[in-house]
Amino acid sequence: MFRYLRNYASSDRVRMMRSNDDEIDRYRLHAELCKVLTDPKRLMLLDALRRGEQSVTELADAIGVALPNASQHLAVMRSAGLVDGRRAGTTIFYRLAEPTIVDACDIVHRIVDRRIARRAAPVPLARQPTASPNQR
Repeated sequence: MFRYLRNYASSDRVRMMRSNDDEIDRYRLHAELCKVLTDPKRLMLLDALRRGEQSVTELADAIGVALPNASQHLAVMRSAGLVDGRRAGTTIFYRLAEPTIVDACDIVHRIVDRRIARRAAPVPLARQPTASPNQR
């Protein structure tokens, strides 16, 4: 009987370790995806792609960068699985591979808008404490 309990405890511990490893792996993948989104130009590309498939030239013009620079950013995003590309002759067209990523970007964008608004809001003047009748 003790052998059974010892085996049960051991297998339970292994299952817990495996679960923890899975969770760590999930957060690692999350962090890797977030790293791709740390560049403003990539965020601008995602925003441009929400309107639908576009060529590299259209995307470069939309965000105001040179074609090679747009291509480099799109390659990073493609390797992360955020965009898909298809070739038509000499032109490559890109589209969102994970369209729901724009929902996540919209949430962060709203947070940024609130912070900018708070920063721009005038700071109320502090009231001067009035002296109590005993202090006069």
